[in-house]
Formats: sequence, structure tokens, C-alpha cells
Amino acid sequence: MEKIIAWIVVIISAVHALLPSVPHGAPLDLDGYNLVFEDEFEGETLDTDVWYHRAEGERRTGFTSSDQVRLEDGKAIFRGEYLTDGKFGEGWYTGMIALHKKYLRGYFEIKCKCNKDRDYWSAFWLQSDNSYDHDISAGGVGGAEVDIFEAMETRYFPGILKNSIKSTVYCNGTDVLTDHIDRQRVGKYYVKDLYGSFHTFGLKWTEKEYIFYIDGIESGRTSFGKGVSTIPEYVIVSLEIPDEMHRKPDGTVTEFEVDYVKIWQTEKDIVS
Repeated sequence: MEKIIAWIVVIISAVHALLPSVPHGAPLDLDGYNLVFEDEFEGETLDTDVWYHRAEGERRTGFTSSDQVRLEDGKAIFRGEYLTDGKFGEGWYTGMIALHKKYLRGYFEIKCKCNKDRDYWSAFWLQSDNSYDHDISAGGVGGAEVDIFEAMETRYFPGILKNSIKSTVYCNGTDVLTDHIDRQRVGKYYVKDLYGSFHTFGLKWTEKEYIFYIDGIESGRTSFGKGVSTIPEYVIVSLEIPDEMHRKPDGTVTEFEVDYVKIWQTEKDIVS
């Protein structure tokens, strides 16, 4: 009987870990914050004085190219596809952009409609130059990767599992293992009609913790590692490409649509 109960507990725990939760925290409060950046992508081309095309060239199982990002009807559209005559040769292509200016703390928000097709996934995240360096990251205070959201589950799962996003923090230096990347999955969250409607995903990065929001409702928070990053970081929007592509090059195109990116900061957060 004890073994049966133990197995039931294991099964329930596994199912609970697989199922996404519904954000149910406090509403977003930006009292004391001022809007310091916004791009609603209203022009004909990406403003390269503000953004740059990041990771141009080989990435995982394909290539990242500036040709895969365009502005259309007030949206920045990231296109994933197989090209026989792409910028870097034949292969799978995607796009990624980042702000030239780095930011230290604040509230970071994107409004977007995620790509709905398998393998590629939509993402909004912060990154430092040394998130995975054991000595410099020092448990995250010297830089961390903060995935505000990744819509990855379209690759494998149906229904409620498919309509979910993940929020994760990566760093190095929380233990003595120099080559081990430290990670905390903050949570997996259900988002209704994730691939058919626009939603907002945000992060409030304070001196004490990272607080995550979906459609203006808190979804999770953490101060994983030895504390939050204390250095300015890159703000990145990307249509990610996997290590292994499961689809065939049959002409299918997937697109990630971004309505805006905005950043708010308090007076003490603003650095020149």
C-alpha cells in the first residue's frame, strides 16, 4: 500500500509539473515608473539607430538573418522558413533583434501574437555578456539571462498544454560547478488563444527580484541565485530556432507578430 501511495504521489507531481498554471497574482502597478522607451513599429523599416539584428549568421540548426524581420501594418514580423537561396546559403532561417541601449532594472513589456507552428518559438528576454561565466555572473548578480516568456509548447502538445508559455532565469556561479549553467523555471502559464490573439508579457526587474506578468497580472517572481543582475542588459525579441528541426522543408512559413515593445523605469533606475 505504501508503494502504491508513493507511486500515486509521483504521478500527481509529474502531472502537476506538466500542466500550466493560470496567472492569478496582483495587477501590474507602475506607480512611480515613467515610460522611457517605446516602439510601436509604425515605420516602413526597422529603426536601426534603436535596434540591431542580433546573432547574424549560424544559430543552432539554421541561420539568423536581418532579411527575416520586416515592418508591416504597425507590426514587427519575424519570419521562420526554409530557404534555398538565403543570405547565408540554404537552410532554416529566422530573425532576432535587440536594442542598442542596455537597461538596468525597470518594467519591460511586449505586446505580441506568438507563432503557431511547430519547432520555432517566440521569445522576449534579457541577456548579459557573461550570464554563463561562473566568476563574472557570480550567481546572477554579474549578469543573467531572463526569459520573460518563451512560447515553446506549440512544438509538441495539444490543448491547454500547447497554449502555454515559460518564464526562466539562467546564470552561473550559484555553486562550485564552473561549467554548470544554473537555471530556475519560474513557471509555466496558460494563456488563452496564445497563437490567435495579441497578449502582453512583462517583467518588473527591481533591486530585489524579478516579477513576471501576463496581460497585466502577476504570474510569478524570483530572486534566484545570489540575487538579481546588477548590470545593464540587452533587451531581445526573437523567433527562436531549435537544435534539431522536426519539420520538413515543404514551404511552410511561421510568423511572430510584435505590436510594441515598451520600457518603464523609476528615476533611480535610469542610467546614462
